[in-house]
Amino acid sequence: MSFAEIKEKQTVQKLFLCFWMYAVLGWCYEVFLEVVVYRWGFHNRGELFGPYCPIYGTGALLFLLCFGWFKKKKYSLTVEILVKPLLIFLGCMLVATAVELAASYVLEFTKGSWPWQTYSRYKYNFQARIALSTSIRFGLGGLLFMYVVQPFFDWLLSKPSRRAINIIAIVVLVIVVTDFIVTKATGYTPKLAEAAAFIQNLPLTT
Repeated sequence: MSFAEIKEKQTVQKLFLCFWMYAVLGWCYEVFLEVVVYRWGFHNRGELFGPYCPIYGTGALLFLLCFGWFKKKKYSLTVEILVKPLLIFLGCMLVATAVELAASYVLEFTKGSWPWQTYSRYKYNFQARIALSTSIRFGLGGLLFMYVVQPFFDWLLSKPSRRAINIIAIVVLVIVVTDFIVTKATGYTPKLAEAAAFIQNLPLTT
């Protein structure tokens, strides 16, 4: 795709908005697990004040980059129904797990901990950085993302005018940058590893 096509289709603005929409969805997913599924109580699952987990946005864009072309390409009916979904599931599972593993090392180096150290209570985990259960959920989430959510976001972002897309992208950028500055200026951190210390006494999670 040429620069002119990228500019005409507002690709950068739309990918930017998709990134933060997925970051918000990821935050909601994390909170849902904590509050509803595991009943651990509410903690801010992000690294900033706002309700977003950028790691989910990163994973979503990587899914698009790695498997978007494969999803659009047409094959035989058997491949479309059986093989393609399985390959997308496995691919998304591996990509998301790699992102989560890398992010844990980055956060440990920069902040001293990472938000999902509660993986230590999962039956199958690696250094509380990744876990089999969450990797499988990432794969299933990747299927949902590729076949349902991203097509919906594409449709949603096709509705506003070019000017409206630009305005929305600028507003989101200002909100995120302001949040980042305030977070750094106040020294705010969710300290999730400390807040979840009580989980050490809970049964193992599969």
